[in-house]
Amino acid sequence: MSSSAERLIAFRYLRPRRKEGFVSLIAGFSLLGIALGVGTLIVVMAVMNGFRQELLQRILGLNGHIGVYAQFGDPVTGYDALVAQLDQVKGVMSVAPLVKGQVMASANGIARGAVVHGLRPADFAARDILANNLTQGYVSDFNDDSVVVGVRLAEALGLGIGDSVTLISPQVNRTAFGAAPRLRAYRVAAIFDVGMYEYDSGFIFMPLQAAQIYFKTGGEKVTGLEVLTTDPVQIDQTVRHLSGVLGPQYRVLSWQQANAGFFNAIQVERNVMFLILTLIILVAAFNIVSSMIMLVKDKSMDIAVLRSLGATRGAILRIFILSGAMIGVIGTALGFTAGLAFANNIEAIRRWLETFTGGDLFSAEIYFLSQLPAVVDPVEVAAVTGMGLGLSFLATLYPAWRAATLDPVEVLRYG
Repeated sequence: MSSSAERLIAFRYLRPRRKEGFVSLIAGFSLLGIALGVGTLIVVMAVMNGFRQELLQRILGLNGHIGVYAQFGDPVTGYDALVAQLDQVKGVMSVAPLVKGQVMASANGIARGAVVHGLRPADFAARDILANNLTQGYVSDFNDDSVVVGVRLAEALGLGIGDSVTLISPQVNRTAFGAAPRLRAYRVAAIFDVGMYEYDSGFIFMPLQAAQIYFKTGGEKVTGLEVLTTDPVQIDQTVRHLSGVLGPQYRVLSWQQANAGFFNAIQVERNVMFLILTLIILVAAFNIVSSMIMLVKDKSMDIAVLRSLGATRGAILRIFILSGAMIGVIGTALGFTAGLAFANNIEAIRRWLETFTGGDLFSAEIYFLSQLPAVVDPVEVAAVTGMGLGLSFLATLYPAWRAATLDPVEVLRYG
């Protein structure tokens, strides 16, 4: 029997007929199951990749790749000499002294908690994620007693350019009349929007000298040093170099250590989602097995006739493998196409659904980001597609073997 004849018979066995409608229905559900599993898996993996990449870019863009702190939480003294020393370490791109502290920001009768980051104006301008995402104001306005606030914090407090915001520190001033809260008003010079809720709603940037005065660290003391490296992904070697230069009196903390729990949680969730969605493809593969076994039972007389006309067992095996494989190939192709189309347009789809339903499907307060990200990894897409095809092919082997081993004499005698 020629290969073209085998393909023709395999295709005709999949065409729905009235008396075989139930078998065709199961085969259709199998095809949809494969398509749904492959498509959903591609979309979920793309979204999880997008989450990790967007969060990583924002965390690394807004914070240093490595933090240098004195032991036991003490301030770092003589930071100018340390900055010059660390600038010479291999792998270090720049070093910025930082004064950091928690405050209560108050304006228009409203108060919100925030974290102040005191940076030198040159270091602030060098942070592209800040300098390129100012919705109001200019980088050059970051000086003297001015502050730069996040867009969501500005909206919550009703702030605009030139308005005054009062910062209240949990540290108190000791006076002859007792403890008094430390507070001071600052002019809003600019407003930034980096697209990450935690930063946009809770970060305030202040010139380093103003922060030193406000937090009373002194002109030669800072909270720590933020180090930017040439390769933030392969950072362990740079951490070792810095630890060797600084000695045991300083703590060197990489971004991976500082955010280990956060990114580990994303990775665990990603792996669990992959496992759960793989079960959809596995269930669809079992549906292929059941539909093919029913097809073999219904076509047992046809198999016996083909064998009587000279068809070999190998030909029968290939016919039913082709029949089952067609379900897997068509389902995987549909899932591949739909998954890529959905992943590449997921933000537009989200906006349309929110407009249609009138609800908020992707709250920035919960998911940290203001937009739904998706990054398609070709290697993962190839792996998901290969898994769909592989499981579909494996599901056809047993029913095809059963068809090939049918005894035509017994079928014709008792069929």
